[in-house]
Formats: sequence, C-alpha cells, structure tokens
Amino acid sequence: MYVCRRCVCVLRSPALLWGKAQPSVTPGLAGRAAGAPDLYFMSTTSYSHSSASPAHQIFCQSFREWWTSCGVRFFSEQQPVSQTGTRSLPQTSEGNITAAAEELDRHLEASGGAVSVPVGQRIIDLDALPYQSPFEEISEEDAIQIIVPPNLPPASFTLRDYVDKSETLRNLVQLGVDLSKLEERRNVGSMLVRLDFQADVAPRLFFLKDLGVEDSHLGPLFTKNPFILTESLENMQARVSYLKSKKFSSESVAAMVIKAPYLLNFSVKRLDNRLAFFQERIGLSAHKTRDVVTRLPRLLCGSLEPIKENLKVFELEFGFRMTEIQHIVTRVPKVLTASKKKLTHVFDFIHNTMGVPHSLIVKFPQVLNSNCLRMKERHLFLEFLGRAHYDPAHPNYISLERLVTVPDDIFCTEVALASFEDFERFQKTL
Repeated sequence: MYVCRRCVCVLRSPALLWGKAQPSVTPGLAGRAAGAPDLYFMSTTSYSHSSASPAHQIFCQSFREWWTSCGVRFFSEQQPVSQTGTRSLPQTSEGNITAAAEELDRHLEASGGAVSVPVGQRIIDLDALPYQSPFEEISEEDAIQIIVPPNLPPASFTLRDYVDKSETLRNLVQLGVDLSKLEERRNVGSMLVRLDFQADVAPRLFFLKDLGVEDSHLGPLFTKNPFILTESLENMQARVSYLKSKKFSSESVAAMVIKAPYLLNFSVKRLDNRLAFFQERIGLSAHKTRDVVTRLPRLLCGSLEPIKENLKVFELEFGFRMTEIQHIVTRVPKVLTASKKKLTHVFDFIHNTMGVPHSLIVKFPQVLNSNCLRMKERHLFLEFLGRAHYDPAHPNYISLERLVTVPDDIFCTEVALASFEDFERFQKTL
C-alpha cells in the first residue's frame, strides 16, 4: 500500500530521533500507543544520511520494520520521478483507496497505534503491480496477448504515411500500383485505406487471375480503375459470362479487361446496348463487331455521342458511303473515337491538297489516323522532288501506307530517293 505525503515526510526523513515528548514539534500525531516513546522530527536540512549516527541508523531500521509490520510499503530511492519533481504514484480507483485506508487503520489499532489520517489525504493501492523493467523477458503466452492498435495518422495529403501501417497498401505497391496517381483522385485514398486485403482485395485478385489477367498487368489495371476493388464479384462474373455468351473467347475477354479496366464496372444491359448499336447503326456483322470491340474495347465504356458525331462527319461532310465507312471502321476502329477537329484537318489535307480520292483513302484508311504535320512535310518534300504521285496507275506511284508509316531514313532512301541530310535541310525551309 502507499501512504499520504505527511507520512512520507515522517518515514523518509533522515532526522528521525528518539526522545521525549515535545508537542510543539510533533504536529499531525493524534496520539501514541501506551508505553511507546514520543516521535518527533526536525528539518531535513539539519541532517543527512551520511551524517546520521549509528544509533540513529539502527533506530531507523527498527522504525521501518515496525511500520512494515503494519502493512506500510516504503518508497524506494529508485521510485520514478515525474517532470515536476514529485514521485509518481500508481493510479487506483476510489473504492480501492477507501478499502485500503480502512485496512491500514485496523493494522494501526491492532498494533497499539492511534495515528489517524483523513481518507481524502491518503493514496493507497494494495493491488499495485511491481515496476517491470523494459529489458525483462516475457513468456510467449503473454507476448501473444499483447495487442498494439495501429497508429494511423488521422489525416494526410499522401498515402505514403499509411503504407507502413496498412497491409492493403503494401501489397498493392508490390503488385505495381502507382499510389501517387491514385491519391490525386477524389475519395480514392480514403477508400484504399479502409479496404481489408484478405476480405476485399484477395478475392478480386483470384477472380482476375482466373480470368486470364497476368501478374504484370494487375498493377496498371488497379492504377487505372481502383473501383474494381469494391465492385461485387457476382456482378463482374455476370458480365464476363455475358461476353462469353456472345462468343467472346476467354483470351479476348482478358485482353479487353486489360485494355479497358472499366469494362467490368458496367452492367450487362449497357454492354448489350453498345454491341447492338454497332450492329444496327453501322451495319457490322456479329463477327466484325466482336473483332472491332476486341481491338478497341473502350468503345463499350465511353460515351456514344462522339461516335455518333464522327459517323455523321464521315457520311455528310466527307461524303463516304456506308459500305466505305464499314470498311474504314473495321480496319481502323480508332477513327470512331478520334477528335472531330483532327479528322477534318487530316481529310482536308489528303483529299483537297494532295488530291487523293475517296477510293484510295478507303484502301489505306490508316492515313486518317496519322500525324498531319509529318504527312505534310513528306508530301511537300516529294512535291519539291517531283515525285508526289499517289495514283496507282502512275509509273512513279507512292503508296499512302509507306508515306505515313515508314521511318524518316527509309522514307528518304526508298520512297523519296534522296538523302536524309537533304530532307533535314528541306524541313528547315518550312
């Protein structure tokens, strides 16, 4: 048990003396046992432990043993000291303090003493555990029962502060997920921190692996679409089953998911409407529709408005027939999602400046998806050399495919029949 500050002063003082009763210097003592000598103390500045006489030391030891028999626990010299200079006491409840104080009074009365201290001034804890050293070894059973709560910061501007504390984030980093891109997106960071790896992430990893997605593609896939980690497994399985019912192979579905990670987040009804649009609006067969969608699966994820607008541009502004549009879309599906401004600029230069008819553009639709500036430089260089002939009936015919696809060195030596230095000097004049 522990005693109050007044008793501590009496018990800890090195100036305890054995002598006659002096009431003027013994405040706080209500009485003493019959036949017991009076106890009084002097200021601790008058004496020290080193200057105490042998008789005084013997008395202190006897006095300490007497108080110990009463159930009093003495403070040791190694008692932890707080920053304020006072020795800290173990915390205890009010009920324990009252019970311990009453037990101390019983011990004092049984031993013949009559020292009475108010309960409110006592700090007693009979159940206090002894101080354990941080170097003391504990058993494996005790170590297992130790629970350390995760020390996660309450708020942060980056996921880097949570990686060491979150198993989910550590495993996502090992998969190749770029957290720096995800933390820039709204509410994505807080969503990832709340996810449990075993309950939320692991089942979806197994699902994607069974689908045919390789390990090297998992990181980029989650980086582009982290919401797949919260999507229902039943819904994703239903969408995969629908695509396979439309005769998409397992390899095609896996390739589509890698190229368009948001594909599994759209409902079966939406996927069905998109496939029906390409068959009805463009007139593609089921086989060609599967081929176009497999090569460019984002056609099923994006908005249909740009696609409808480009189809009108091809038909009304460019003057292509529907059969020609079907051939162009089958060969180069990207023209459906390309910018209207870019398509208009490229077609105007090819058809009006270079003089290429619609029939040749349909045979080589890749020119509609090429870099207009690069094509313009090469055309002007061929025109400067007198070799800008794109009609297949001409002896020095230049293929549109070689015009826009081959590298500059091959273009100069095999198409323009000039040196690469001449082409560079010509580019400086533009």
